[in-house]
Amino acid sequence: MTDIRIGENKTITETSEAVFEAYARDANNWGGTPLVGGNVGGGKEERGNLTQLKKAGLIGTYNEDGDVWIIFTPLGIAHAEELGIRIEE
Repeated sequence: MTDIRIGENKTITETSEAVFEAYARDANNWGGTPLVGGNVGGGKEERGNLTQLKKAGLIGTYNEDGDVWIIFTPLGIAHAEELGIRIEE
């Protein structure tokens, strides 16, 4: 496995990159802020990947009424665009 470089000094695993891409592709179904476990993922095995994406500065999350939602940071939006994904806000 090869790590993916994000910005100047951060990396994420290929698995975390796949999780990021899946949520980025799903984001526009949720007004730009996808629900964890909505159309994508949500399992326990994904928690570490979401944590890694947060530490890399690509996403943030918030909890509302027991649901967890993803917020893409400016770096995350730019990275999605590098993958050919436009996130509508």
